[in-house]
Amino acid sequence: MRIVLATHNPHKVAEFQQIVASTRPDLEVIGYDGPEPVEDGVTFAENALLKARAAAVHTGLPALADDSGICVDVLGGSPGVFSAYWAGQRKDAAANLALLLDQLRDIADPHRTAQFRSTIALVAADGAEHVVEGVWPGRLASAPAGEGGFGYDPIFVPDGQEAGEERTVGQFTDAEKQAQSHRARAFRALVPLLAEL
Repeated sequence: MRIVLATHNPHKVAEFQQIVASTRPDLEVIGYDGPEPVEDGVTFAENALLKARAAAVHTGLPALADDSGICVDVLGGSPGVFSAYWAGQRKDAAANLALLLDQLRDIADPHRTAQFRSTIALVAADGAEHVVEGVWPGRLASAPAGEGGFGYDPIFVPDGQEAGEERTVGQFTDAEKQAQSHRARAFRALVPLLAEL
């Protein structure tokens, strides 16, 4: 079965393909080549649904859309839905990361808690809509580490690692990230819904 992922971000397409392959090898995730809707929602769920609806209408296929970001506790949950645009409208990942680190430069480690959040919307061919969420708790390092991942991965240190051996997601292998990430957690919640397609 084919399902379209409503994103023009090749990193997200590759990540979803890897996640899906481990749980639903019969499901082929294809990229979306249609127009991007304006993401004017104020929550991850609103933006994910906007994108999934547009992709389903454009392609005639069931559509998935992810809206995700990093939520920093000391910043009241920001950047949140503005994660991709934190440093301006150009979607500059390096500038976003640098700005966030600058904003937190005087914040002590115990107060650098954050979560990656992923909300996935599914719009089925019959128009049924479902929304699930995955949360990956952790904290932010004071400097980037690792060459892997993308976006804020090089500064995000997930909870649950052994003390003294903590790594950023930028230092994780693809397999480690796909097993633990916020998107993987959201997708696991989505699997029963996909079985009904």
